[in-house]
Amino acid sequence: MEEGTTSRSLLQKQKLDDNEELIWISCGEEDEGLLLQSDQSSSTITVVVVLSTLVAACGSFAFGNAVGYSSPAESGIEYDLGLGSAEYAVFGSVLTIGAILGAIFSGKFADLIGRRGAMGASEMFCILGWLAMAFSKDAWFLDLRRFLVGCGIGVLSYLVPVYIAEITPKNVRGGFTSLSQFMISSGQGLIFLIGSLVSWRTLALIGIIPCLVHLFGLFFIPESPRWLAKCGRVKEVEDVLQFLRGKNADISQEASDIIEYTENLQLISEDGIRHLFQKKYAYSIMIGVGLMVFQQLGGLNGFGFYASTIFESAGCSIKLGTIAAAVVQISMTAVGVFLIDKCGRLPLLLISAAGTCLGCLLTGFAFFLQDLQCGKDLIAMMVLIGVLVYWASFELGMGGIPWIMMSEIFPINIKGSAGSLVTLVSWIGSWLTSYTFNFLFEWSSAGPFFIYAGVCGMGVLFIAKMVPETKKLALEEIQASITAQ
Repeated sequence: MEEGTTSRSLLQKQKLDDNEELIWISCGEEDEGLLLQSDQSSSTITVVVVLSTLVAACGSFAFGNAVGYSSPAESGIEYDLGLGSAEYAVFGSVLTIGAILGAIFSGKFADLIGRRGAMGASEMFCILGWLAMAFSKDAWFLDLRRFLVGCGIGVLSYLVPVYIAEITPKNVRGGFTSLSQFMISSGQGLIFLIGSLVSWRTLALIGIIPCLVHLFGLFFIPESPRWLAKCGRVKEVEDVLQFLRGKNADISQEASDIIEYTENLQLISEDGIRHLFQKKYAYSIMIGVGLMVFQQLGGLNGFGFYASTIFESAGCSIKLGTIAAAVVQISMTAVGVFLIDKCGRLPLLLISAAGTCLGCLLTGFAFFLQDLQCGKDLIAMMVLIGVLVYWASFELGMGGIPWIMMSEIFPINIKGSAGSLVTLVSWIGSWLTSYTFNFLFEWSSAGPFFIYAGVCGMGVLFIAKMVPETKKLALEEIQASITAQ
């Protein structure tokens, strides 16, 4: 390589015409880089892509069911099994402990047996957990069963957005991947609604249905072409891409780009925890971990796991509050799906983080007035508005975009380990929030919401300073550009 060439920008583009571009991606000082040429064939949306995305998103629906279950089931479980608030806090948070364990192995698990195989194995854990939970007779067994469900969704939380990002064309990847968050919100909202009508045992049996649908659908969708490339299965990469893009699409360049880029990365380094701490990956790790920290510590599981407690303490109708929250969650997630490829990731993240901060402040201020015994007639309405503002803002961006970016920013050679790390951080934050909420709420009804507001405010600053825009770029372009930082 000629002297000075290694200082070339990691990602340079030379426009050829309206539909093509040459992209130089340098993979380090010891290689000559890659030339990627993209065209309209990589933007084809087919029935196969749509159906594969919907099947994968069923895993997110099952995820939403599991997360949303503890709120409508709270009063029934406490009454039937005689649990106190501390014991129920254990039940609510044990899901996240299982998810932490699942997250630790999620990346390696997915790299070892593939995206489809890992999703199928995860659903088996969920099915066994739900089934056993429905027939539990005491708190210890109930917690153990919910732990199994947590193990399953810990893997699914990583795998679903990664799989969707790896099969979809770049021009619609954001919208398709954000369908995962839409399904989480739908699953959570539906379990809220059904939970107001049926017992907690019946609700646990209902939780099995999306798991079975997902498990059955996995037999009919293709494996990720990027995972196949990582495994050296070149012929299958081309076959799967042809299947995804349509029989008349020219996939030769896209297949070549994926294979060459993956092979180059694997020559540089192998996947492993120790490789994550190289300087060239620091920026992407910082983005992934930071977004998950602010997503979880901003109060997600406080509002999600204990919505019934919040509404009841404010004197608001639990049924009205949970129905309104479910409607807002689903509708705003749908808005986010529509806007993400039009407005981009960064603007939605900024609006979302600022909105969650406002929602927390409104809710905290309402409980502060309650503590002062002021404005009693307004407190229930203020809490309802605060919770709805939080959910509307969260689902617009902070709910799904951190998972989308996690699936976009890590190169395939570290995706397993980096994905496991980021998912682990997410679930540790989830556990901290879900376990501590009851104790914080008993200490000060307004306190936890002001703490969450502070975290959300710091999240706005982090997003503004650190997070790049990845709209309508190929995965290889994004990863190369971030590695150059």
